[in-house]
Amino acid sequence: MNNSSAAPNDNFDQAELDKFGALANRWWDPEGPQKALHALNPVRLEYVKQRVNLRDAAVLDVGCGAGLLSEALAKEGAKVVAMDLAPELIKVAKLHRLESGISVDYRLQSVESLAVEAPGSFDAVTCMEMLEHVPDPSAIIAACATLLKPGGQLFLSTLNRTPAAFALAIVGAEYVARLLPKGTHHYQDFIKPAELAAWLRDAGLQLEDVSGLAYEPWRNGARIIGRTDVNYLACARKPA
Repeated sequence: MNNSSAAPNDNFDQAELDKFGALANRWWDPEGPQKALHALNPVRLEYVKQRVNLRDAAVLDVGCGAGLLSEALAKEGAKVVAMDLAPELIKVAKLHRLESGISVDYRLQSVESLAVEAPGSFDAVTCMEMLEHVPDPSAIIAACATLLKPGGQLFLSTLNRTPAAFALAIVGAEYVARLLPKGTHHYQDFIKPAELAAWLRDAGLQLEDVSGLAYEPWRNGARIIGRTDVNYLACARKPA
């Protein structure tokens, strides 16, 4: 799998890349702008661990940011390739790798280009809090499916397009509690589980689970719940 410094497609929003790139230097600060992400990370990791034996597994982290989940997966013994299209985030991820000593192969590359280079290469692919920030999420899912080995699993997290999600993730988190920078999310880009399920089917994947993901700011923690009307996680498998 060759490294690539540029994406051969335009399935990204430059304003979104710039927005998150501006947060790069404080990405690893648990009390910084990504405080909620730090709280979600152990729950996201546990969701994957319950379904995949990570020891020596080939895992791809798509939209890795500065590597919160990537490093956590590598700590569990996975061989992790992590990619993002924001240069500032990849730079910070590589710097943090020097501090932590945790082995992660960080790449400034699109998932679509890697799908052309290395189809069928990964036991698991994670794509967390990313789909709602790209113009064509279905193309991301299709590329992830191509990259999975037969029997491999895709793990996703995103936000449901509901009044509850608007109230909590945008009004509450960005404007009232100020847990996230204003403009982090755009309601029209949130994704209903039925839409996600259709994209997964179109990509030849079998949906295995959808679970709610609740962030509880009063304790700065998160947990899996039954309701999926705000944040939710999903797992799908490529037929063997």
